Amino acid sequence: MRDRESTMIARSSDARRPGLRLSLVTLGDPNQQTGGYRYHRKMARAAPGYGAEVRFCSVPDRAWPLSIAPAARTLRAASRRSDAIVLDSLAAAFAAPWIGRSSLPLIAVLHQEPGGVGHGRVRSFSQRALDHLAYSSASGFIAAGQSLVEALLRFGVRDERIRLVPPGCDVPVERGPPLDLRHGRDVAVLCVANWTPKKGIIELLNAFASLPEDAATLWLIGRTDVDRGYAKRVRRRISAPDLSRRVVVRGALPFGEVGRMYRSADVFALCSLVDAYGTAWAEAISAGLPVVGWRTANLPRLAEHGREALMSEPGDHRGLASALQAVTGDAGLRARLAAGARRRSGTLPTWRHSEELFFGAVHDLLELKPKERFDPLPIVERVTRRTIVRRDGPSPRGRNRRRRR
Repeated sequence: MRDRESTMIARSSDARRPGLRLSLVTLGDPNQQTGGYRYHRKMARAAPGYGAEVRFCSVPDRAWPLSIAPAARTLRAASRRSDAIVLDSLAAAFAAPWIGRSSLPLIAVLHQEPGGVGHGRVRSFSQRALDHLAYSSASGFIAAGQSLVEALLRFGVRDERIRLVPPGCDVPVERGPPLDLRHGRDVAVLCVANWTPKKGIIELLNAFASLPEDAATLWLIGRTDVDRGYAKRVRRRISAPDLSRRVVVRGALPFGEVGRMYRSADVFALCSLVDAYGTAWAEAISAGLPVVGWRTANLPRLAEHGREALMSEPGDHRGLASALQAVTGDAGLRARLAAGARRRSGTLPTWRHSEELFFGAVHDLLELKPKERFDPLPIVERVTRRTIVRRDGPSPRGRNRRRRR
């Protein structure tokens, strides 16, 4: 049935806009193992079935803000032999000064709020202004999470110009029997996240250290080289006597193997503070795993405390440790949460559904008439006013400019 439906969707899309050529502007290597990059690769592979072609055009990933200059060349390349530009939110700030030079319609795809994630105050402020400048040229927006929809509405974008397209949560599973992840202990706890401070790896390790030695084995899956300073701190914590024998680091794995890890674990734990959607949480729930994490980011939208997950308030380290102790030490609780996760999994999007939503959104947004598109002036004026106006009035530079006039 699904194959037949997919064929019908493809034919409908082909008839609607045959040969739609999209240039997807992203930052750095599009083959990186993160949720956002995987989202775009999934859409690129699915594009021919929807009468489209997605071509990656990457802005070189350099230290802030050095990627702005080479982004001009990237935008020129993206504008050639294309019908529209799809702008990844990771590249928006760098592309902002050059977006206006292209006559092509622009669709922004958001995986993070304006200003980015995990930066210092100066970069966050300047990147937010550049992101706003880039988005002021957009014909429409595709948001990967509800929090991003809300951010766009606060930004002044009209609701009819925003499409919510969450990622799929179905993960391919390599063939073979379940893996023995417990290593002689009672429970196997899995965490899938790159090692960055906002993912809360050290907080998870500290909470896990409160468990009895024979209670559980913790598996860490994800890139360890994203933030080398943070990685050193993580490895130092793992090497401590209370953790060294019961934490296994596997690094980045192929998605098929990650799927097998989901199917072989007993509990999933992730202390992220920033995920606009939380693909790893959704994948774990789809695999029928009880979830432990902070009551923040998108997790409360994916799961309910006591039904599929145990959530403590952000920064409540004792609460986090108590949640891990409860789910690893009580088989009955673990079974009830797992049953809730299996029920919840039926309501989560698959990649096929996400692909259908994505290309339907692209077609709809490109059909907007120019007068229906976003008027950037109010937003640009607000951002500009914040940067040059102080509480005691205009900056000296602003006063000098008026005198020269």
